[in-house]
Amino acid sequence: MDSAIRNKSKLFAIRIVKLYRYLCSEKKEYILSKQLLRSGTSIGANVVEAQAAISKKEFLAKMYISFKECNETEYWLELLHDTDYLTDDEFVSIRQDNIELKKLLSSITYTTYQNLQNS
Repeated sequence: MDSAIRNKSKLFAIRIVKLYRYLCSEKKEYILSKQLLRSGTSIGANVVEAQAAISKKEFLAKMYISFKECNETEYWLELLHDTDYLTDDEFVSIRQDNIELKKLLSSITYTTYQNLQNS
């Protein structure tokens, strides 16, 4: 299992938790931020579950769920930005981390899928 994706997804989850706390305490925003918290921390949780997969198919399924959670997280970040809960700078910074994770997960799922097709 690529530890880079595990480390990056954990660091991203930490950023998401801190952003959630900020949005609740400073901006008094509880609904969108809760959705962001769920999807943003689920990325890493599914990566960790993939490590314990008993087959390549299960590994692929868990990693693909992580990829989908990245997509959902991007949506919540965009919504928080578009409703002025996140400044441009805050949004660009965390969105870039999300995009990097999504690229890594896309590569992992694509490669794993190709390997399954060729075996």
